[in-house]
Amino acid sequence: MKRSRTRWFFLAPSIFFLWAVGNLDKVGISVIVTNDNFLQSMELNGKSTEIGLLMTGFTVLYGLSSAFWGYIVDRIGPRLTAIIGLIIWTVSLIMGGLAGSYGSLIASRVILGLGEGIMFPMTNKFIAQWFHPKELGKAQSTWVYGQYLGPALGIPMLVWLISISSWEVSFFALAGFSLFINLPLVIFLTRDTPAQHYAVNSLELEYIESGKTAKSKEVQLKSNFLKDKRYWLVCLAFLMITVLFYGISFWMPTYLEKARGFSPSEMGSLTSLSWLMAIIAVFTCGIIIDKTRRPALIGSIIFVICGFSILTTSLISNALVAAIMLGLALACVASQLLVSQLLIVKYSNPRDTGKAAGIMGVLNIVGGFVTTIMGYIVDSTGGNYNIALLFLVLFPFIGALSYAGLFRNEKQDIATTALTGTASLK
Repeated sequence: MKRSRTRWFFLAPSIFFLWAVGNLDKVGISVIVTNDNFLQSMELNGKSTEIGLLMTGFTVLYGLSSAFWGYIVDRIGPRLTAIIGLIIWTVSLIMGGLAGSYGSLIASRVILGLGEGIMFPMTNKFIAQWFHPKELGKAQSTWVYGQYLGPALGIPMLVWLISISSWEVSFFALAGFSLFINLPLVIFLTRDTPAQHYAVNSLELEYIESGKTAKSKEVQLKSNFLKDKRYWLVCLAFLMITVLFYGISFWMPTYLEKARGFSPSEMGSLTSLSWLMAIIAVFTCGIIIDKTRRPALIGSIIFVICGFSILTTSLISNALVAAIMLGLALACVASQLLVSQLLIVKYSNPRDTGKAAGIMGVLNIVGGFVTTIMGYIVDSTGGNYNIALLFLVLFPFIGALSYAGLFRNEKQDIATTALTGTASLK
C-alpha cells in the first residue's frame, strides 16, 4: 500500500483557492479606486486620504478579529471557522456592490475585514495539523502562491469587467467566487485533522504524526509562546511586512497611472506582472528555505533587497524601470510572508498555532493605517507619490534586523537536528 497524499491533493488546493480569492477581494479595491465613475459616485476625486481609509477600514477589523478568530479556531477547528468566515465576507462584498455612499462602502470593507480575519489563524492551524516539519516551506508556499496568483489573474479581469460594465458588478463577481468556489471546496475537501479525513490512509497518518515528534526534537518550544522572544522577533518582522504589503499593493495601480503615466490597460498588465513576480519569488524562497533550513537568514537578505528596490523606484526617472522595481519590492514582501508564517508554525505548539497566528495578525491594523498616511502625504505634497513611497524605505531594514535576532537559534536548531540524525544512525 502506498502512502496517500491527501494533504496535497485535497487540503492544499482548498487553502490555495481560499487565499487566491480572498486576497483578490482584499486588494481588488486598489483597482476600483482608479475608476472615474467610482470616484464620482463616492465623491472621492482628489481625496487620497479618504481613498486610503478604504483599506484602513478593512485592516482595523481584519487585525482585531484575527486575534479573536485565533482563539475560535483552536476551539471549533479550522474547517468550521473557514465556513463562517466565507459567509461573512460574501455578504460584505454584496454590500459593497450595493453601496450608495462612501459611508456604506466603508461599512462593507469593515465587515470584509471581520470575515477575512480568519485567514492567518485558520491556515496556520491547518498546516500545523496536516504537514511534516520537512514540508513546511512547500506547505506555506501553497497558500502564499494563492495570495499572489489571485491578484495576478484577477486584477486584469477586474479592469476588463469594470470597462465593459460597472464598478458595482466587480463586487458581485468577487462575491460569486467566494460563494461558488471557496465554500464548496472547504465543505467537501477539508477536515480539521488527518485522522478525520475520509481519504487519508494509515501510512499518511503515521507520516504526519511522526512529524510532530520530529518537531519537538528539533525545536525547543516554550509552554507559553508569549514568553518566547523568538515569537516577538517574528512579530516585529511581520509588522514590517504588513506596512510594506498594504503600502505597495494598495497604491501601486494609482501610482502607475497618476505618477508614471501608464494607461488603465498598461496599469493592469504591469500590476499583474508584479503579482506574477511575487509568485516566482515565493516558489524560489520556499525551495531555498527547505534546503538551507535558515528562513530568518533568507528573510533578512530579502528585506534588504526590498528596501533598495523601493528606493530605486522613488528616485529613478524611467517609468518602466520604476514599475519593474516596484514589482520586485512586492515580490520581496511576498516571500517574506512565507518566511514569517513558517517561523510562527516552527516556534509554536500545534495546539496554540491558531492563537499565535491570530495575535500576530492584529499587526495588520498598523499596515492598514499606512495606506491612509501615504494618501495624506500625496495630498499634502500636491500629488507627489514618490515621496509617499520613500516613506516606506526604512521599514525593510528594520525587518532585516528583527530576523537577525534569530540567526543564532537557527544554527543551534540545525546542529541539534544533525546530532539527532547521527544518533539515530548509530
